[in-house]
Amino acid sequence: MKIFINDIPVYLLKPDQIKEKAFYGLILDSKFQKLKPREFLDDVLIINALPLQVEELLQLMTDKVFKNVDSITISSDKRSDLVDFIKTKFTVIHACGGVVDKEGKTLLIHRNGLWDLPKGKMEKKESKPKCALREVQEETGVLVSIEAKICHTWHTYTRNEKYILKKTHWYQMNCIDDSNIGPQIEEGIDNAQWMSLTQARAALYDSYRSVRVVMQEYHRLLKQVNESKG
Repeated sequence: MKIFINDIPVYLLKPDQIKEKAFYGLILDSKFQKLKPREFLDDVLIINALPLQVEELLQLMTDKVFKNVDSITISSDKRSDLVDFIKTKFTVIHACGGVVDKEGKTLLIHRNGLWDLPKGKMEKKESKPKCALREVQEETGVLVSIEAKICHTWHTYTRNEKYILKKTHWYQMNCIDDSNIGPQIEEGIDNAQWMSLTQARAALYDSYRSVRVVMQEYHRLLKQVNESKG
């Protein structure tokens, strides 16, 4: 499981899934060392993580930006139990969005000063594909169809003093009709624009890391499809 918290990726892994220890700038064994986030630097590995320690760390990271940290990897023999525990300590919500293609160009939106992909929260009793189609059309005015599932991402934030864990489901989409393209102003979106691959990469360079991960997975999916045809 990978959770983006204030744009920092946090990995919850089993011990046999972690990278070579030389990769990490700081390694902590939570059985014997107290976690001191102010000392965290670069890529951090925490082994033998206890659930309450992880809960406290994730909530602290949600409240405060860790400027000196590139990533945090949390290793536990009971990874599945740890993931389940975390989900009980956050309010889990689901959202859906898409990477929309039109003749090799990608549809991006500009919201809160950053370029992003169209997405939004699921409504009650709404299916994930239906939510993705609705949100893209609402935020951009573009009518689309779904081709395939790309991936999902997790990130945290706070709202009304509650800790939220959002799971966003991403879909590969094609443009059907963009004659009514335009931003959903009431949602803080001021632009909806088609971009070439080069333009999209430049636009997303200073955007959210989770969005760049979605784009990487999207291009990996396209490559697999093209290879299967060839």
